[in-house]
Amino acid sequence: MQQAAQIGKDDHVRGPEDAALTLIEYGDFQCPYCARAHQALQELDGEVGGIRLVFRHLPLSDLHPLAELAAETAEAAASQGRFWEMHDALFENQFELMNDDDLADLAGDLELDAERVRGELAARRHRPRVQADLARANEHGASRTPTFFINGVPYQGDSDRDSLREALTAALQKR
Repeated sequence: MQQAAQIGKDDHVRGPEDAALTLIEYGDFQCPYCARAHQALQELDGEVGGIRLVFRHLPLSDLHPLAELAAETAEAAASQGRFWEMHDALFENQFELMNDDDLADLAGDLELDAERVRGELAARRHRPRVQADLARANEHGASRTPTFFINGVPYQGDSDRDSLREALTAALQKR
């Protein structure tokens, strides 16, 4: 697995620019292991002194039928300035999302323009962005979710809290 490229101007980035830890995640909003990692990283953020998280889409549509539309929904939210709220909501409501109407309804729950989201999903407006992330995932050898790069180094471990804590702590010690 190759090292992940530098953070691009179009990447979705959350966390302090000067954080000691930068994680690039290739994820799928329908993947239960990604949801588990999402929860773990939220809990570990304060423990390790802050994490700068970069999220890139890697929808595994052959395993998760709504994965690509969920990614496009996150991009539709991003077009309204709310990527991270949708990111969190998609993971936190993962098992309630059964179809594209549920995705648009989630946008409404977040007080986004749900009709705009519906229209963008119907037109597949954000598909090129999701496909670009998929191409980048292939370039970097990411084929499963979640795939993490911790401070640019590929992480091969599990997505549970203890495994991630161990890897993040080790990365901090290498600084």
